[in-house]
Amino acid sequence: MNALNGPPLSRSRAALAGAVALAALALPVLGTPYLVDVGTQVLVYVMLGLGLNVVVGYAGLLDLGYAAFFAIGAYTTALLMVQYHVAFWATLPVAALFTAISGVVIGAPTLRMRSDYLAIVTLGFGEIVRIAATNFTFTGGPEGIYGIPHPTIGEFVLRSPRAMYFLAMAFALLVLAGSYNLARSRLGRAWLAIREDETAAQAVGIYPVYFKLMAYILGAVFAGAAGSFFAVKLTAINPSSFTFIQSVTILMVIILGGMGSLPGVILGAAVIVILPEALRGFDRYRMLAFGIGLIILMLLRPQGLWPSRIGQIERRAVALSEASAAAGRAVDTASTPE
Repeated sequence: MNALNGPPLSRSRAALAGAVALAALALPVLGTPYLVDVGTQVLVYVMLGLGLNVVVGYAGLLDLGYAAFFAIGAYTTALLMVQYHVAFWATLPVAALFTAISGVVIGAPTLRMRSDYLAIVTLGFGEIVRIAATNFTFTGGPEGIYGIPHPTIGEFVLRSPRAMYFLAMAFALLVLAGSYNLARSRLGRAWLAIREDETAAQAVGIYPVYFKLMAYILGAVFAGAAGSFFAVKLTAINPSSFTFIQSVTILMVIILGGMGSLPGVILGAAVIVILPEALRGFDRYRMLAFGIGLIILMLLRPQGLWPSRIGQIERRAVALSEASAAAGRAVDTASTPE
């Protein structure tokens, strides 16, 4: 069924996706430097949200220390560029390697835990990385690292807000393509099985620890890529950018947008970044208004602004099952002699 003849909901979603894509392309041409910078920040959160979506949305793992991988990627790129004068593009594979190793180090001994216990361990890991970055001298301590060079393409230096926006869009599209392919791969199907019923998945030959670890590693690599871009965008980083609140904000992106939904992550990132900027006129009450707005959105859309298709199918199946069970009980009650 094509878009023109499809159901109204599908057509409205296609129209919304087209409008978002058109706005993203028109922003660097028609927008002010301030709006372009806000758009770049949205793209950074899109990258982070897509990475955490692999861990939380696909594999069903609760991670409260995701900003740690963001920090590792940013500090790796910053140190290599400032102290060793390595080109930005050459730092990307090193940052990916370090974040992947850190994912293995924290994931291998802890992913046998579940729910609250895993959340506490990941929270502790995030705080360990932040405190280490604050106390070590080679990371610049509390002041961080300054004077990070801008990336270059040949002789062209990517310095302007519009150039950084296009670079962020390229990064976000690569992460989006990777997330899309992962969701439809053997890994994605194994993650879905583990998320829905780990015991049943293990009974059919899926080794949960291995696939959870893969989700952790790939999510860490995506966060490392976002961190590398973040470092060259700001040209200065410090530990205050990688706090627990940052991890919670990234988690809010995927919960607000819809866990497991790629369009939902994009929409959630836009809301999380744009809504506080739109409320700047409220001054002292800006964050209060932001919190009230988020509560209203979650009350109106508890499944997320753009829930995943699989989640919708599951909810319909559960509703149908409950309706069938209720109908069966009603028939049994009616047929029981008094």
